[in-house]
Amino acid sequence: MLTPVRRLGVVAHPDRVEAHDLARQTASWCAAHDIETTLVETGPLRDPIPDALVGGLDAVISFGGDGTMLRAVAMVAARGVPVLGVNCGQMGYLTEIEPVGLDHALVALHAGNYTVSERTTLAVRVASKGVAGGEWIALNEAVLEKPHPGRLVRFEVIVNGASFTTYAADGVIVATPTGSTAYSFSAGGPIVSPRLACFLMTPVSPHMLFDRTLVLDDHEQLDLLVTDRPAVLTLDGRELGELEPGAVVTCTCGVDRARMITFAPRDFHQILKAKFGLADR
Repeated sequence: MLTPVRRLGVVAHPDRVEAHDLARQTASWCAAHDIETTLVETGPLRDPIPDALVGGLDAVISFGGDGTMLRAVAMVAARGVPVLGVNCGQMGYLTEIEPVGLDHALVALHAGNYTVSERTTLAVRVASKGVAGGEWIALNEAVLEKPHPGRLVRFEVIVNGASFTTYAADGVIVATPTGSTAYSFSAGGPIVSPRLACFLMTPVSPHMLFDRTLVLDDHEQLDLLVTDRPAVLTLDGRELGELEPGAVVTCTCGVDRARMITFAPRDFHQILKAKFGLADR
């Protein structure tokens, strides 16, 4: 058992009625059980979240799909606050429970009857003159891709300070094990257990013979140098901006790990089977 939750942050998808209804239901339940609730707005990715708002939280509940969950994790990972995902989306691969289980989840949080699993994050440092410059954190992936259809972009790939090769492709995905089941998977990358401390680089439609994913461990560094044409950088589905030729994106495993609330042991491979609809034969 962990510390009973007495201060709870609430993150709701801005456009989903069900998410806001569940957020209000949660606030009402918490008020009756001496739990303080704080609404944490999911604004633009670069807007800082005040320490006074999330610094004292015991936990955060995310109401939405995987995108809302990703945003909630990014907001509080550096402060070590665990996040519970309630699925108000479609697949809900990252979320722990469906809305029907909310009441039981609140009782468990109030009693401290929950566990926390940790996931590797991706630390992204961008050296650019544009708006994407800065340091970021992702739970799923960073994607560099062409801004316009019909033209390739080129990236020089540098591994641990040494040039590896130059990719001519539609884009490049740098993913965590958690993100290996998302865009990287659709681009032909492997599925990686979230227990592993590593990250992956998967090219998107590369125009070259070497088209395989690279797997790097948690002490390695990957630099992507934008060469002859601009590229767009997206982090966990949110566009940061265009990168000019000469810009460099540096990726490593993050120091801060994402902390996710669970109520029962999670078998990664059985969840994978269920979410992808894999049938027994």
